[in-house]
Amino acid sequence: MLASDPHVSLHAPCEGDAAEYLDAVAASRALHEPWVSPPATREAFTAYLERVRTPTHAGFFVRAEGRLVGVVNINNIVMGAFRSGYLGYYGFAGGEGRGLMSAGLRLVVDAALGELGLHRVEANIQPDNVRSIALLRRLGFVREGFSRRYLFIAGQWRDHERWAITAEDWGARGAGSSAQAR
Repeated sequence: MLASDPHVSLHAPCEGDAAEYLDAVAASRALHEPWVSPPATREAFTAYLERVRTPTHAGFFVRAEGRLVGVVNINNIVMGAFRSGYLGYYGFAGGEGRGLMSAGLRLVVDAALGELGLHRVEANIQPDNVRSIALLRRLGFVREGFSRRYLFIAGQWRDHERWAITAEDWGARGAGSSAQAR
């Protein structure tokens, strides 16, 4: 276990998670479309594991009540003067609407702006994904702009809003213990 709060815990994804993960993806197709296309085969899952084990990516599985309820990734991590990464996340059917992804995302942002040493985390969300935008707002992310045809998802280029939070903003909100210690 990487981190936990009273409701959820974070775990590093591993090969032993494949069956549970792929079952959750299959059961959540309607929830994910058109927002995200998670790995849906054993080969794609293996490629995902390889990617999140590199220095430029980090992957976290959110668990609650003994089961996998979501995934949070930090992609394209750049250190140096930038110290930034891009947040991607999705929940699984059966866990939505209960604050579990909010709790999991809070733990990941705390880790990103704390032990991972990032200064900024950005999330790019399709404008019609109102639930995801509401989640970012609850956590204190600020809308910074709009990017036309930004990401290729489910066979087409899709517009996205850019949302971000910095270590200073995170710590000022009292949102994370790691950020407060900075």
